[in-house]
Amino acid sequence: MADIGIMGGTFDPVHNGHLLLGRQAYEEYGLDFVWFMPSGQPPHKKDRQVTAKEDRCAMVKLALEGETGFLFSDFEVSRDGSTYTAQTLALLKESFPADRFYYIVGADSLYEIEKWYHPEQVLTNVSLLVADREYGGEHLPLRDQIRYLTDKYGACIRLLHCRETDIASEAIRRAVSQGRPIGTYVPAAVEDYIYRRHLYTAI
Repeated sequence: MADIGIMGGTFDPVHNGHLLLGRQAYEEYGLDFVWFMPSGQPPHKKDRQVTAKEDRCAMVKLALEGETGFLFSDFEVSRDGSTYTAQTLALLKESFPADRFYYIVGADSLYEIEKWYHPEQVLTNVSLLVADREYGGEHLPLRDQIRYLTDKYGACIRLLHCRETDIASEAIRRAVSQGRPIGTYVPAAVEDYIYRRHLYTAI
């Protein structure tokens, strides 16, 4: 049996904030592995063009080189059509019944999770590891939101105590399109890949 953290996302592109969050989960909760799992066609991002999955996967693989305990997973991206977190987590439990899974998210996801596809499945299939970070608009204090979801769904939600990072994939894409440097936001191998493949030059 293994304790496995799941870092899901579009990873368009993967950046140092993703790695920092994965490392905190790995160390703070003694996980055996953290699987970085790019999404296929995220249903909530149909309003913009998502970079080809081949490029996003290649960047994740480059970012994970030399990172102890971090593994690339194509479990979600290999499925056709729109991919929903609830379905992915249910399939993971079915495919790896002996393992325990922990889904790693930011506080913004925890505040919006009831808008997800079948949130009750997400909240009961895995434990959530949540990093506190800024979230706009009116909302409960994070600990109260955790208590609310725990009481309503019987969820297991734990806090990640990591420093907040002001890095966003959207800002990185914009910086590339404007010719600004991104070396402080992404691993060097990812930066090189973005420039070699001419990604994000026209957005």
